[in-house]
Amino acid sequence: MSDFAYAYAQPSALKHSHEGNTLSLAAYAEDAPAGASCFFWGRLRDSWLAARGLTTLAKVVASRFVPQSAVLRDPIVTAGAGMLRFEAFSSCNGVYARLDLGPDALDGEFLSSGTTNVDFNEPMVNALARISRTEPVLLSVGEKEVVLERAAGKVTERKVALPERWIKGLTAVQGYLAVMEEKMALTRVQAVQLVQSIPAGTAKSDFFLVLRGPRPSFSPVGSAGAVRVGGVHRLRLLEGLLPLCEGARVFGTADGQAAAFVLAMGGGQEFVLALSAEVNRGFSGEGNQLDTLMDELPAEWIVGANNLFRGNETFNPTLFAMEHDLAPDTVGRLCASLSAMGLLGFDLAENHYFYRRLPFKMERIVKLNPRLKNARALLEASDDVQLVGIGAGGRTEARVRGTGVWHTVVVGGSEPPRCTCPWFTGNQGQRGPCKHILAAQMRFL
Repeated sequence: MSDFAYAYAQPSALKHSHEGNTLSLAAYAEDAPAGASCFFWGRLRDSWLAARGLTTLAKVVASRFVPQSAVLRDPIVTAGAGMLRFEAFSSCNGVYARLDLGPDALDGEFLSSGTTNVDFNEPMVNALARISRTEPVLLSVGEKEVVLERAAGKVTERKVALPERWIKGLTAVQGYLAVMEEKMALTRVQAVQLVQSIPAGTAKSDFFLVLRGPRPSFSPVGSAGAVRVGGVHRLRLLEGLLPLCEGARVFGTADGQAAAFVLAMGGGQEFVLALSAEVNRGFSGEGNQLDTLMDELPAEWIVGANNLFRGNETFNPTLFAMEHDLAPDTVGRLCASLSAMGLLGFDLAENHYFYRRLPFKMERIVKLNPRLKNARALLEASDDVQLVGIGAGGRTEARVRGTGVWHTVVVGGSEPPRCTCPWFTGNQGQRGPCKHILAAQMRFL
């Protein structure tokens, strides 16, 4: 029996009913062990630099670039595999930030692995701002709290409920990060120049990051090798860190739907900032994983993976498929399902997925993806998805019921799917498929 099969075959992983020996994931999710009360306790080797990273993270979570968004201050902290990862979104959900403290940044003990979610309130922000260059600082991360301890006293941040928008945002972010390509590498001097070149005011249109000779600059016109940066003024969140970094790497998706900046801070510390394509597009509203989520995996695969991995542990899909004799498309669906529940992240610098230890329920996949839920509702009706015909190249045309109107959907073949609904017309597939395309694909492909 493989390790993976063994993981979900254990009594701790499966809860059976008395009738039919049926897997009950709801029971498992409620009864799953919470883990050790303390995940990590120890000293920050460069407390001043770590404080600058955490202060920038706090600035991100307190920021909002869409006026209607509520202010949320809820960093996610994952301990395990010898490192700490602090993740957060801006309150508008269009900016993702992560501070990684690796083994070289920490002098302490990992008692267990796990994830918690806390507020960054004013006492914590003020304490971080007052940390001096050589000040000794202790940090503990536990299931219920995060504690920062200095000679001046200690600050405790308690665990809070993880916002649903954050889970949806984590899904989209890792989907974008996993397909990004490195576009340019900047030295420390160029990183400072990058700060200086950010256009003044609030950007109303896209800008493109280019290298003009050795100097980075932003242009309103795209060119070969340029990186599209929507809402470029959001990069000012990095003003305090870019002058301190040893270098920065710039990444972007091929279609320009997201960009990311990875700052090497030295001493085992790294900071990541990812931006959505536009200011008014929060990551929680993207649907870039929906295609992969159409085909449901057996529930035991998800439970087995959750038992097998620990916080921050590397998840390599290719090796995982080979070790457990799984088809690549099955592992791709597994990745999508895990990330859809907030369990999987992506490390751009190391080019691999990592795991988060979160309590989960299987129904979260559908709940957090309303387009998928609505597509399945269309399929449940007897005549809401109708075949019109099959054309050249295997293209399938269908009629799908909308609100008071029928939409024409074309799927299959080598060309991208199309739909006549307002969602597709406005986004042209750049934010994932609409519910009508999903329904047609699930019915006919």
